[in-house]
Amino acid sequence: MAALVPLVGAAFGGSAGNGVAAPIHTSLLDGTCQLNSAHGQIQHVINIQFDNTHFTRDDPNVPSDLEQMPNLLNFIEGNGVLLSNHHTPLISHTATDILTSFTGVYGDRMGVPVSNSFRYFTPTGSTSLGVSFAYWTDPIFDPTTSAPTDTKFNMLTADGKNAPAPWVPYTRAGCNVGQVATANTVLENIATDIPTVFGANSPQAAEVNSNPGQAFADFVGIGVHCALGNSLCASGQADLLSQEPGGYSGYKALFGHTYVAPKLNPTGPVTDLNGNVIQDLQGHIGFPGFDGMAATVSLSYVAQMQEHGIPVTYAYISDAHDAHPSGPSFGPGQAGYVAALKAYDAAFGKFFKRLANDGINQSNTLFVFTADEGDHFAGGPASPAGCDGVTTPCTYAKIGEVNANYAGLLATEQGITTAFKVHSDSAPTVYITGNPSRTDAVTRTFERATSQLTAVSPITGSTDTITKFLADPVEMKALHMITSDPARTPTFTLFADPNYFLFAAAPNCNSPCVTEQPGFAWSHGDVQPEIVTTWLGLVGPGIDTIGVDSTTWSDHTDIRPTLMVLLGLKDDYSHDGRALTEEFSGWARPAATKKAGGYIKVAQTYKQLDAAVGEFGLATLAASTRAIESGNSVDDSTYTSLENQLGSLITQRNALAAQMIGVLEGAEFDGKPISESQAQSLVSQGQALIAEAQSLA
Repeated sequence: MAALVPLVGAAFGGSAGNGVAAPIHTSLLDGTCQLNSAHGQIQHVINIQFDNTHFTRDDPNVPSDLEQMPNLLNFIEGNGVLLSNHHTPLISHTATDILTSFTGVYGDRMGVPVSNSFRYFTPTGSTSLGVSFAYWTDPIFDPTTSAPTDTKFNMLTADGKNAPAPWVPYTRAGCNVGQVATANTVLENIATDIPTVFGANSPQAAEVNSNPGQAFADFVGIGVHCALGNSLCASGQADLLSQEPGGYSGYKALFGHTYVAPKLNPTGPVTDLNGNVIQDLQGHIGFPGFDGMAATVSLSYVAQMQEHGIPVTYAYISDAHDAHPSGPSFGPGQAGYVAALKAYDAAFGKFFKRLANDGINQSNTLFVFTADEGDHFAGGPASPAGCDGVTTPCTYAKIGEVNANYAGLLATEQGITTAFKVHSDSAPTVYITGNPSRTDAVTRTFERATSQLTAVSPITGSTDTITKFLADPVEMKALHMITSDPARTPTFTLFADPNYFLFAAAPNCNSPCVTEQPGFAWSHGDVQPEIVTTWLGLVGPGIDTIGVDSTTWSDHTDIRPTLMVLLGLKDDYSHDGRALTEEFSGWARPAATKKAGGYIKVAQTYKQLDAAVGEFGLATLAASTRAIESGNSVDDSTYTSLENQLGSLITQRNALAAQMIGVLEGAEFDGKPISESQAQSLVSQGQALIAEAQSLA
């Protein structure tokens, strides 16, 4: 490993002869970056977001992803805390999960509760495609048309404005923020993003037309949002956030590898931690694509940013269980999967050593590690029996999710040929053509038929009931899935057996309606525990050395307020999450969160009441399913009664949750303690609402 350090240093313009990485030129050293942590120790922030990387084992005999990355796991457990009872929002897909963790709010308040794509209704009652990944200030990105009928912001607040950008508190504090393949904080495409940021008649737009492959490598995926007047972005684009609360003018940003790389290594191409030039599979030097963001690539960008005036860095690392970019998908313990994790582990070893040589470590840096969501492995048993993957490779005779033609099954099993579209998924959102109301006979007949669908699994040979849960707009409101844009509201959402991936093709089964697809074997989006349970690692000043915390219940909304409290910064909006002060050293906890224990009592009840997969959300989802499956064309009274009760409960929940987060944030950010009597009242009301929801399930 030591022999690799000079290569890395040379790649980033540092000393190649003595094994020391490039000298740090951060805005912290010149005093412009003013993080305000409790003891003033935090000088750097490194936030790493994995795609589908697991702490718990998918097979009891095969070490988990993190167990196969001891350089990372030991760093977290030995220097901080790993919360293993951490959760996703719904639906649990990459864009929604990452954007929730960045903002601290659910999809109903930032515009993307359905991902990685969605549909929107047009004025004629048909639907068109929206892509969840688009730059922060973009309108809806619809790649199927040049004139989408819905032109609202993709990132959308509950009152219809562009969502506040997550880099703003940092840049206002004088800190440059690096973004490495992180959702919607960088350019995501060369269609809508280029005219939004550079202009329709810009040289960058001309490059898109003349050389789209190089344009993608040049402009997509990498970015820096600079502090006001910082020289790093002197030649950059205006960082326009026209609806940012409190205003945001005069700031600049660098959009794309072609503009960031020269600031980091003026003398040559940027390389990964192994010394390889970063490029895509076609040889375009620059951003290698989101699937190309293996640990050695992503962590290399982070290291060089930290060394060159960018003390706050957010980065994405692609999953290890698929052979990118075109497959196949691996099962637990399969040779390709194990090899990928071994490479990831080696990359983290080099990364931490390099940072240590730079003087960047747990004594002065807040590290955040998490994964967007868990997965359900769709496949048969491993062979040979008892294989562990590490010493004995596993193989699979059956591997791959079960693809099911939803339209074909409805037509052949239930006689339903109503026109509709879906966001294809294991948790598909359904859009019935004409956009009928939830109580319309067409909708109710369609929903009841959906609940009855079955399929013979090509994996097990058993007959499976495909539908597990159903949520119409009443329940989707409880799950934080209804945005301020009515056109995005689906007719309903189906949460399926996680072995199944549903799509809508021809309304027949002339081609088999059920097939196994080996190209993808890891399902998410659904509500099963292995999907909605993930993990969160915290290391740095103010974080206790705890090891594994399997008790504290948290979700992605809690990451943002936790960071803001630790850093002494503040957003211009309230969060849906709360600061995880249980993990803080005593001196780092805001005084008002410590007094009388009221804060923790309210916080714990609040999470179970408001979180999409908390006790209230899961109970109302079960009740919603019971309501939607009930009745017939003559008598739908059970549905009406349950939906009315759910609607009332959800309204009460929202009002109480608003009170709770108000007092929690008052304690976190404004020094206002929660009294015992106030805490007891809020907790009692919350527990009563949860119990009432559970009585309906």
